[in-house]
Amino acid sequence: MQQSIASKNYDVIAIGRACIDLNAVEYNRPMEETLTFSKYVGGSPANIAIGSAKLGLKAGFIGKIPDDQHGRFIRKFMGDAGVDTSRMVVDQEGHKAGLAFTEIKSPEECSILMYREGAADLYLRPEEVDEDYIRQAKALLVSGTALAQSPSREAVFQAIAYAKRHEVEIIFELDYRGYTWKSLQETSIYYSLVAEQAQVIIGTRDEFDMMDSCKGDNEHTVRHLFNHQARLIVIKHGVDGSYAYTKTGEIYRGKAYRSKVLKTFGAGDSYASAFLYALMTGKDIQTALQYGSASAAIVVSKHSSSEAMPTVSEIEALIAAQAGLSG
Repeated sequence: MQQSIASKNYDVIAIGRACIDLNAVEYNRPMEETLTFSKYVGGSPANIAIGSAKLGLKAGFIGKIPDDQHGRFIRKFMGDAGVDTSRMVVDQEGHKAGLAFTEIKSPEECSILMYREGAADLYLRPEEVDEDYIRQAKALLVSGTALAQSPSREAVFQAIAYAKRHEVEIIFELDYRGYTWKSLQETSIYYSLVAEQAQVIIGTRDEFDMMDSCKGDNEHTVRHLFNHQARLIVIKHGVDGSYAYTKTGEIYRGKAYRSKVLKTFGAGDSYASAFLYALMTGKDIQTALQYGSASAAIVVSKHSSSEAMPTVSEIEALIAAQAGLSG
């Protein structure tokens, strides 16, 4: 007997990486000359879980963290943000947290220097994924980076199998990071395998182009994916805004919001958390696009990603202030 949606304990459970962001405190200079950094929790699925919890959703997280100071920092930060961390697995094989050093030369010129060799999150094993935990969720959020290596890759597919078994919706946030993958062909294969099982897919135009079957224009992409399990596809086009496509044929456009941009990273994670919050609280797709775009605009104006995730009132204030831009 399937558990009813109303009785689910979690709105969304994310699976994948939780790591450390070290963001440059000194702006407008190259990393070679940067001496001080501030530490935050990072990683797309971790950020989305944090953002969702801050907005009021019941969020959980499945991932592997190191058995050290960084691992304890990640668990505490996420727990304090309202994310359930009871299914975080502590690595016992000496793997460390992934590190991301950020460079902020200017609002238009930012880069990330990643240390992902032997990162603990990539060593989550299929047998460490709890079926009953996933059964308790309305949605499972899968992040693309977790597919880049084994055994994390197999752990994600195990989670997807559990989600399908218990009628838990699968959300795929593409989150492409080239430095984690061995080849474009490998990326295309595994992204396509997940995208064709997901009901909701969110990514940039460039990320959708990582899949051979989805390359080209939006019309071709959505036509292919709607032949599989997808019911809603969101394709982001940066400053040109984002488009949402439904399987029943509706197309919605969300325009970008103005903000004083400090850095470019973090926008996608904040967009996804606010977009999903809006959908899960009964708002229409057009409003969800506005929430996503407004949330992204807020986060790129601040120093961190996870810590800067906005509240509902902050998102709604920005939408109201720039009402003429959204549509």
